[in-house]
Amino acid sequence: MQRTAILYDASQAVISTFDLDEVLARILSILEQYFHLKHIAILLLDAESQQLRVRSHTGWNDASLQTLLSPGTGLIGTAAQNKRLVYVPDVSKDSRYIQTIETTKSELAVPLIVRDEVVGVLDCQSEQLNFFDPDTIDLLRIFSTQASVAIQNARLYSLEQRKAAQLEAINHIARQTTAVLDINELLGKVSTFVLQAFPVDHVAIYLKESDHFVFLEHRGRLTPIDAAGSSFPTSAGLSGRAVSTEKAVLENDVQNARDYIPGFKETRAELCIPLQSFGETMGVLCLESARINAFDPADLPALESVADICANAIQNARYVQRVRHMAYVDGLTGIYNRRFFETRIEEEIERAKRYQGAMSVIMFDIDHFKRLNDEFGHLLGDDVLRQVSNLFNQNLRKADVACRFGGEEFAIIVPETTGEDAYAVADKLRRVIAQTLFPGVPRAVTVTAGVASYPVNGTTRDELVKAADEALYAGKQAGRNTVVTASSILK
Repeated sequence: MQRTAILYDASQAVISTFDLDEVLARILSILEQYFHLKHIAILLLDAESQQLRVRSHTGWNDASLQTLLSPGTGLIGTAAQNKRLVYVPDVSKDSRYIQTIETTKSELAVPLIVRDEVVGVLDCQSEQLNFFDPDTIDLLRIFSTQASVAIQNARLYSLEQRKAAQLEAINHIARQTTAVLDINELLGKVSTFVLQAFPVDHVAIYLKESDHFVFLEHRGRLTPIDAAGSSFPTSAGLSGRAVSTEKAVLENDVQNARDYIPGFKETRAELCIPLQSFGETMGVLCLESARINAFDPADLPALESVADICANAIQNARYVQRVRHMAYVDGLTGIYNRRFFETRIEEEIERAKRYQGAMSVIMFDIDHFKRLNDEFGHLLGDDVLRQVSNLFNQNLRKADVACRFGGEEFAIIVPETTGEDAYAVADKLRRVIAQTLFPGVPRAVTVTAGVASYPVNGTTRDELVKAADEALYAGKQAGRNTVVTASSILK
């Protein structure tokens, strides 16, 4: 009668909840209360690695909790492999015994089985020799079948709950990213959403440029090894493998991965998913964890859906970026047009104002361009405009912005540069152009330039452009092929 009561109470306790942690806690409580056990561990079998890991315990030490057992290893692994209870009344006499608790004298390992599939092992250890009598073993065997069902039900419920949460997260990411057309903003939002919705420590996004990945965005709590903007070959690392195979690459222990390249100091597990849209691979979404075996393969379909959403959003953002670029580029010369100049100069003035810095504007005009067109034709004149634009691009910093202002006039924005330094830039360009041979033009092509600086010569776009124009006009009055600063004509 007592035996029946124990089993009834035990079964009611473990099946009354679908929370896996609560189920495991109740199993341990029953074993402590009814069977007076002090050293108990519930090990669950990982479906991917096929290893047993301690999921809940009482009385095990911290070092033992990190133990991973394969079926067939130790008493616990033997019980899992053979799908049969293993009892050793004196562990010192059994070569299969693996010590996890120093004081253990006897051990009982009971496989947890559902529909002939092992889901884990219930391990009970005692400090007494031959502690487990036949009745106790029989009770534990029967109780283990109820515990197995409760654990499996909780796992299935947890899986369904997680899938529902992931589906909601996917829909949220899709809604939030559809309207984002700026790539930097888009990548930041995707990284944040993935961190919130999935059990990862860090998110990194690498976009493909030619034969290299560029490290564009990362968020999380790990320490990056390389700075944002750095690059590495598309054939390297787990990212390279993901791109070459066009499939996600999951390594739950990167120390054993042959082609792993560290991106973050604390990473122990990494998942790389290629970003593909309409057959084009645009980059890789990398998820990092500081824990070994952190990633559940069951989460992969949801994460691949996130990667697909991200890839399509990047494709859309790039398309919009190309359209915008076309709107801001001069069709003849290939450099920026006046519309872009009007937008960019406002940004640079605002930046200089915010940080109490400087910036300059240089206005260039090709000398006697109308005469050149009249003598040699407009086609040759167009070639001269293109070559002058190329010389600007070849001799300016990346931060400098060259624009075709209109006709034969050009404007160059020189960020974080004072009037004196901007004068040096303008004079260098003037000399380079004067020394360049232009095919089809039998004489030198020269330019005149006017320089104005913020805040000395103006604090608004109109003031700076007017000051630079007046300096340019003064240069033409002085004989052309020269550079004049707005400050010099005010004296």
